Parts: sequence; structure tokens; C-alpha cells
Amino acid sequence: MSSPLPLAGVLRLGRPSDIWFKPALSVVAAVAPPNLGLLALGRLDLAMYTMAGSLCALYAHNRPYAARARALAWVVLGMLGGLAVALVAASLTRSAVVLVAVGAVLAAVQKTLCDATRIGPPGNVVLTFISSAALFAPESPGRIPGHLALAAAAGAWAWLVGMAPGLLRPHGPERRATASALDAAATHAEAHGTGRPPTPGDATAVRAARQALRSAGSPSETRHALERLLVRAEIALAAPADADPELLRTWARQTRGNRPVPDVEDLIGIDTEAAAHPGPLRHRLRPLAPLAVRTALGCALAGYASLALGVGRPYWALVTAASLYQANLTLTWGRGVQRVVGNLLGVLVFAALVPLAHTGQAALVLCCLALNFGAEALIGRNYWLGGLCVTPMALLITEFAGFQEPGRLITERVVDTLVGALLGLAAAVAVPHRSRVARAERAGPRTLAATGGDRGRHPDQRTGNTTEGVRP
Repeated sequence: MSSPLPLAGVLRLGRPSDIWFKPALSVVAAVAPPNLGLLALGRLDLAMYTMAGSLCALYAHNRPYAARARALAWVVLGMLGGLAVALVAASLTRSAVVLVAVGAVLAAVQKTLCDATRIGPPGNVVLTFISSAALFAPESPGRIPGHLALAAAAGAWAWLVGMAPGLLRPHGPERRATASALDAAATHAEAHGTGRPPTPGDATAVRAARQALRSAGSPSETRHALERLLVRAEIALAAPADADPELLRTWARQTRGNRPVPDVEDLIGIDTEAAAHPGPLRHRLRPLAPLAVRTALGCALAGYASLALGVGRPYWALVTAASLYQANLTLTWGRGVQRVVGNLLGVLVFAALVPLAHTGQAALVLCCLALNFGAEALIGRNYWLGGLCVTPMALLITEFAGFQEPGRLITERVVDTLVGALLGLAAAVAVPHRSRVARAERAGPRTLAATGGDRGRHPDQRTGNTTEGVRP
């Protein structure tokens, strides 16, 4: 009988995403100019505010450009909103008890909105990291407009970085999604022929492609050609015995590259525009009320426990708790294990990098840029692997205002990781997602094993609750 909280598969590595290098390069392109500019001005102490905008470049890489433009704009506005609330709170009080409460509520709002809007990786965690860190930074009312202006300028640059690839391949995301659907349909047909059971990802890849095409903006000949191919994938999924896997894979290769999209015969009577429309936002928010309570409770418990232990940065514990919550308790448990393992190994990487980073501020900035790239390159294979870069990067960011004693930073990070993971899991147990809990808990062990510990990247290919990407 399977354990309800398994360890098998949680740390297993998967294959990297087809486009792992795009978010990795994008975040470097978004972070480098603001940070290097501040370095030249001798004001690296302001880097937290530019990082708030720059990290928005992590989002929406799988979305067609019409949808990506809207999504990135909302992410930037959401980042600025959370940062503004944090800065105002920090300027009004220095009571850590009050600030932890504000951070917990902000984390709950960010988690709920990210899940309801299905924004995808990296979800709420980057937003929560920035707003929580800002809560515990010295602030005064007169400096808030300038700090928000820095974040807004960096956010606008991140939006441009995210949209820039569309100049070269305006249909790139929907072409990749359609190619993945064709490959999945071919795999499904091959499994049918050999008697192997099909994988759940076959159908989800086709649904993700349908959603991508629906959000691709105004119709075009390329979009119509992709829709005809997707119909072929849907037919192969429904009737695998009649499908030709080799032909489907050939179409996938041609679609994924830069060659013209294969033009297949149109099928009379097939509605290529059919797709499930998500309901109004208020209807998607209502079932997430337990998730909001769970997130607020877990973050508050973690933050207050960190304060009680005398740790100087309770927001690390708060962010750890906020990063755990997935679709069910089994996946939340898996994410907790991945988080702890990644952070504990990450502090060792930090210890190795400290001598180099402390040679000067330029070396510090370059180390952070390299870690930004590494985090996005690795995290798609498994969440803990990304922690090898995310954890030292988060620790080095705290030194932008001045070098600190490494041993104390390492100790605080380890304590906050363990506290945040333990109390975050306790909140997940105390406040289950009752509307789905029975079905999700039964499916949990199978889901965890199938996904290698929830290591995949794109939410439409698994679940809308995931929060892959950079995790401070």
C-alpha cells in the first residue's frame, strides 16, 4: 500500500523544458542592465526595488504573445501593488509582529490571485519574496515614490524583454504547443498499439495547445494551419488505432522548427475554435478560500516562530511556507521535501561562492546574474535542483547594501527553512482544501510518482497550482 506522504520520486530529475534557455536568458537580460546601472552609480542598496520589476520577466514564457503582453502587464502591476503595500507598512511601523501579519495576508492574497488567474510559473513565490523582504527593510514615506518608480521602470524593461522574441518568431509559443500536442498524440497511439497504458500528459498536452491557440490573438493563416494540425492530434487521441504515429511526429518536427507549418486537409464539421472558457474571476476565487486561510496561517506561524527563535529575517520562513502549497497534501509534502533539500544544499553553494563574491561589488553582481541563469536552467528538472542556485542568490542579494558575516546568514537561512517547511505543512494539514481533498488525496501518490515530485514547468501541462521558476 502506498504511503500517503511518499519520498520515492520526490527528488527524481526529469528532462529539461524544451525552452529552458528562454526564461534563463530573459531573467539575465532583465536583471543585468538595472543592476549594472546601480553598480556604476554606487547605489546597489537600491537593487531590491529594481529586482522587483526585473523578476517579472520570469513569467508567461509559454503563452502566445498576445496573451503574454496582457499577462506580463498584470504581473508587473501585481508586483507594484504588493511592493507598495509592503513599503507603506514598513514606513508606518517597525513592529515585527505587525509586519509578519501584513506579510502573511499579502502572501495569502498573492497565492489566491495567482491560482485563480492561472498565471503559471513562478506563481506567487517571487511576488511574496519581494513584498516580504520589503516589509523588513528600513523605509520612510518620502522615499516610497522613488522606490516604486525604480520598480516600475525595471518592470517595463522586463515586459519588453518578455515580448522581444516575438519580433523573430511571432507564432513561436503556439507552434511549440501544437508540436507538443502532436508528439503526445503519437505517444498515445503507440501506447495503444503496444498495450501500454497511456499517460495523463497526453491529453493535457492537447488541451494546453487548444488553450494556447485560443489565446493567440487575431486569426491568421498560421493559426488556422496550427488549428487543423491540432484537430488531427485530437482525433488521434480519440481514435488511436487509426492514427499514424510517425506522420504525427513528422508534423511535430516541422511545426516546432522555422519551416512553414504543414498544411493538412481541413475537416468539415470540426469546430477548431472550441475551447473551455474559464469562468469569471469571482467564481474561481470562491473555492480558493481554504487555500487563502491555509497560506495566511502557515506564513504567520512560520514568521512568528522565526521571531521567537531570534532570527533576524523572519520573511525567509514566511516565504518558505508560502512556497509549499500545491493541489493536495501529497504534492505539498513533496514540495516541502524539495524545498528543504534544495535550500540545505544551496547554503553550501553560498559558502563556496562567498570568497569570490566578497572580492567586490562587481563580483557580487556577476555572481547573482550567473545564479539567476542557473536557477532557471535547472529548476525545470526538479524544484530542489533549482534551489542550488536560488538559495545562494537570495543570500547574496541581501549583501547588495553591504557584505555580511556568512556564518550568520547560513544559520538563519537553515533555521528559517526548517521552521517554514514544518509549520507550513502543519497549516496544510489543519486547513485542507475540502472541496477537492478526497479526490486529490487519493490521486496524490500516483500524481507525485508520475511527475517526479511535481518537477514540470508549465501549468497547463499539469495543474494550475504550480509555482515553478525562481524561488528565493
